Amino acid sequence: MKRDNLSLRLKRVAAHVHREAVMADIGSDHAYLPCYLILEHQVVYAIAGEVNEGPYQSAHNEVQAANLQNKISVRKGDGLEILSPNEADVITICGMGGQLISSILEKGKTKLQGVKRLVLQPNVGADTLRKWLKKENWILVHEEIIKEDGKIYEILVADRVEKEQPYTEKEELELLLGPFLMKEKNEVFFDKWKGELHQWENILKQMELSESPDLAERKASLQKRIDSVKEELIR
Repeated sequence: MKRDNLSLRLKRVAAHVHREAVMADIGSDHAYLPCYLILEHQVVYAIAGEVNEGPYQSAHNEVQAANLQNKISVRKGDGLEILSPNEADVITICGMGGQLISSILEKGKTKLQGVKRLVLQPNVGADTLRKWLKKENWILVHEEIIKEDGKIYEILVADRVEKEQPYTEKEELELLLGPFLMKEKNEVFFDKWKGELHQWENILKQMELSESPDLAERKASLQKRIDSVKEELIR
């Protein structure tokens, strides 16, 4: 692969992988990220994991074409089952929903032994992932929100360190919006949440048309979320 062909999204993920690490990329697709990190001499060894035959073969082909068979191990298997405990320092999981990433981490918890950092890029549901990380005592240390080709991506970086969680008395809102992203409030952050507010308000309008008493609690919860996010956006 040509190093400059890597997407902005994956370059930003790569920026948070420790130098000299052994990294494992779960759901690696074409193994672009491991190849890039090895070619940049950023990591000493990489593991590319894929559960499906097609992407697994694509990853194999990419690694062979780059002549990196001695530096990258391409493995077929479900989630973290391709790893042994204490085998990787850093794990990256990109391009899936937050719920799926959380379930991969939950299912493979025993394989996280020895892992110092998780770099996660959920396409949706970053709040679900933040909740899982907090529950499992992974400390969120950095977040990014970027836009590439019209799509918005969030990147979460969590370390296994003795440190305070980054949440305050606004924890419920911070888990939704991201504590670091709330502080930075860049243009993409505003784009994302204005779009979400628009969708939620449309849903609320549909709910208002229903006479069902069962919806009252859901309407109140959604209205509260809309009000909280709106208030944060105008700060």
